Amino acid sequence: MSILDRRRRPAAAALTIVAALALAGCGGSAGANGTSTAAGPSGQTVNLSPDQHRITADKVDGIAAEVPADVRAGGRLVIGGTAGSVPPLGFYATDDKTPIGVENDIAWLVAGVLGLQPQLEVTSWENLFVGLDSGKYQAGFSNITVTEARKEKYDFATYRLDTLAFEAKKGGNWKVAGPKDVAGKTIAVGSGTNQEKILVSWSQQDERAGLKPVDIKYFQNASDYYLALQSGRIDAYLGPNPSASYHAATSGQTEIIGTQSGGGDLVGKIAATTKKDNGLVKPFADALNELIRNGKYAEVLKRWGLSNEAVPTSEVNPPGLPKS
Repeated sequence: MSILDRRRRPAAAALTIVAALALAGCGGSAGANGTSTAAGPSGQTVNLSPDQHRITADKVDGIAAEVPADVRAGGRLVIGGTAGSVPPLGFYATDDKTPIGVENDIAWLVAGVLGLQPQLEVTSWENLFVGLDSGKYQAGFSNITVTEARKEKYDFATYRLDTLAFEAKKGGNWKVAGPKDVAGKTIAVGSGTNQEKILVSWSQQDERAGLKPVDIKYFQNASDYYLALQSGRIDAYLGPNPSASYHAATSGQTEIIGTQSGGGDLVGKIAATTKKDNGLVKPFADALNELIRNGKYAEVLKRWGLSNEAVPTSEVNPPGLPKS
């Protein structure tokens, strides 16, 4: 997992995106049809309202027939995910209750190809896996990275590259390409994430090379680490590229100074996740490959400014991040 455990924020924020971006100063506006909008990472307008006008996909009978009979009979795909303060992955619309974001849009498309009604359920990161284990959720779409440890309990159908980004205050000349570039720097991460593992490893490499270690700080909420970044208490934040890029583009106050695969030397991949051997992973992968073929997948990634994280094909249970 390369995203922080996100918890729901109070309804006091007029726009969820404002709560997420804290110091962004960008806000939103009312579109011609009354929906709330904000500037997206590629300059496009992002719809933040509950009325999402999501990109949809038609049922493909041959793929839908692969779905286990009990799931077909129920007619629904119950999808577990997290939503909180990290756009554009999973966050709340302006009503503070409708989950929106790229993860929800991709899940919606997959359900369409399978001829199932998507039922989006919001939970915490820990309870997402509890729900998958118990069968409460038939799928997890929540920026879940494929790992060898997780493959012991879950099946995966990949749909996006797992890319991390170093985000710093705008206007500096510091760039990050490897361990030596973070020696002696104060960098924030989320506890228990892949980015933490990478940063700890880099710090150890720096010390072995006679350089200063990284001063690692831990934050769980976007508002907290962005406040620390703007006040100069940290030099950079290492987190998921989608959220970092989105914040940099919409706030105008930060910039991406380096990227890194969430798998380190191995290319990390984000995947639809389901309980092992329950018969859903193949139809998930086939649905995703149909969406890649017909262009719907590309439309969703473009909508959220994540075209650079596209995969050419969905793979079932590819090599995952190694056990630590």
